[in-house]
Amino acid sequence: MSSPSPAQRTLDIQPFQAMEVFKQALARQAAGADIISLGIGEPDFTAPEPVLDALMRAARDGRSGYTPTLGIPALREAIARYYGEQLGAPVDPARVVVTQGASGALLLAALTLINPGDEILMPDPCYPANRNFISSAGGVSRLIPCHASERYQLSAASVAANWGPKTRGILVASPSNPTGTSIPRPALAELLEAVRTRGGLSIVDEIYLGLSYEAAPRSALSLDDDLIILNSFSKYFHMTGWRLGWMIVPQPLVAVVEKLASNLMICPPALSQYAALACFEPASLEIFEARREIFKARRDFLLPAFERLGLRVDARPDGAFYIFADISAHASDSAAFSRRLLDEAGIAAVPGHDFGPTHGARAMRFSYATATEKLEEAVARIGTMLGR
Repeated sequence: MSSPSPAQRTLDIQPFQAMEVFKQALARQAAGADIISLGIGEPDFTAPEPVLDALMRAARDGRSGYTPTLGIPALREAIARYYGEQLGAPVDPARVVVTQGASGALLLAALTLINPGDEILMPDPCYPANRNFISSAGGVSRLIPCHASERYQLSAASVAANWGPKTRGILVASPSNPTGTSIPRPALAELLEAVRTRGGLSIVDEIYLGLSYEAAPRSALSLDDDLIILNSFSKYFHMTGWRLGWMIVPQPLVAVVEKLASNLMICPPALSQYAALACFEPASLEIFEARREIFKARRDFLLPAFERLGLRVDARPDGAFYIFADISAHASDSAAFSRRLLDEAGIAAVPGHDFGPTHGARAMRFSYATATEKLEEAVARIGTMLGR
């Protein structure tokens, strides 16, 4: 008896090379190899003590049942305050939707807003999984080649040049995965206005906004209130496996999102929500800010080190924990160079093919979400491999 055949949409989804590299690295480690991972985008920090304490209190108090679909009111209010006090954008808590990670937020956004055949403009390079959320709703991701001169980001000019009859809107991330670059505020204002004047929608991924290094973080909502914002407790708050995120949507969309979420997800994880309340306490924010400074110091160590290794960084990252480096001085294909790094140096890093075709062959993403001493060892190993 033959097995059921998978739906066509599953055949269109490409493997996520970052996770493939992660699996290979784990297999090598299990076999006894000393592998340094610069591949996976997961902080080496975990949730701080105030959050763990809040989790235990919630568990002991039996707060593990279903919660409201949109999230517990106290957490929605805390997120809204955080945007007003820390990110320069006062928000009505009624517009905040707590989700099962930022992935849950993007899935809800796609299913709420995208009709079959709708085209969403995205920068090339970009986070590969985002394209699959668009296609899951029947939409089409159109990758627009972006270069270092544009900080690898969409611009008002690129929107004007590529907007077509099927274009529904844009999906951008600032700071970005894989480049770590943010869209400068004047350019972001022009970009959002270019979409608005064409009657389109803007989805802005702010997952890494808290990890901004050159200026105080400011939400895109401070420039345009009519946006769909995605965010997460995974990166700045170091709660990856807790699977908790949020979205901020225009008020008219809240009831639609709630209807979808109640059917597809019931509610976000209850204990994670009660624990996350502690993220916004002064003691926790002090910890997160200290850790942000550590990430910045790691970036500042790696950038000149990469330059010495011949790994060119054409757009200086100002956020997240990634460096998007040109490896063409050493190889013509990033996948081959990634394999060589793993085989010869015990270094796991992600080939650029994951993030789009424009820079895929000659670029790689290196994550510095690991201890400084490991980064120092990684630089030494790569230098030995390259004879530098």
